[in-house]
Amino acid sequence: MTFVHRATGAAESVAVFAGAFNPPTAAHVALAEAALDVVDEVLLVIPRAFPHKEYHGATLEQRLAMLQRIAASGRRLSAAVAEGGLFADIAREARSHYGKAQMQLLCGRDAAERILTWDYGDDQFVRRMLEQFELLVAPRFGEYVPEARFAARVKTLCTAGNYDECSSTRLREALRQGGDWRSLVPESIADMVEEIYRQ
Repeated sequence: MTFVHRATGAAESVAVFAGAFNPPTAAHVALAEAALDVVDEVLLVIPRAFPHKEYHGATLEQRLAMLQRIAASGRRLSAAVAEGGLFADIAREARSHYGKAQMQLLCGRDAAERILTWDYGDDQFVRRMLEQFELLVAPRFGEYVPEARFAARVKTLCTAGNYDECSSTRLREALRQGGDWRSLVPESIADMVEEIYRQ
């Protein structure tokens, strides 16, 4: 894992927020800020290669530049690129930088469903993964209700406002169609988003 921005100070608890960030949205930032009410630091991280899709739209370098600016303008935010693509791999890489800090994986309901139902080729993989970190899950088109066997390691994150309709896909579509895209993007990167996605 390589950091492009590192928050100052020691963190006793860290939420690892992994995603494609194509581009980062106001919902991503709101989720990170909500998590800072329950952890000391949020790490925004993008994998160098995705396990289930290819890079399109912004390049890895462009996405890292946007995440770097967001992290630098926020409180207790860090940004990095991970070598591994699976959430478990990313969390393990983060662990090597944060030592004994309590680790949580921050995500929305849709991502939580993917994490807990992905075919890892090992029936016990999810159980072992959740022994290493908890999931901190924000509602997205409803609250996530995990299977009973995972419930103790899956926490619900309370967020202010409703960001169900705020997604990277919708933001890219609004940019292509000339719609209202500025309400969907963090102000700190609006100029970068316009330059990258309106080419």
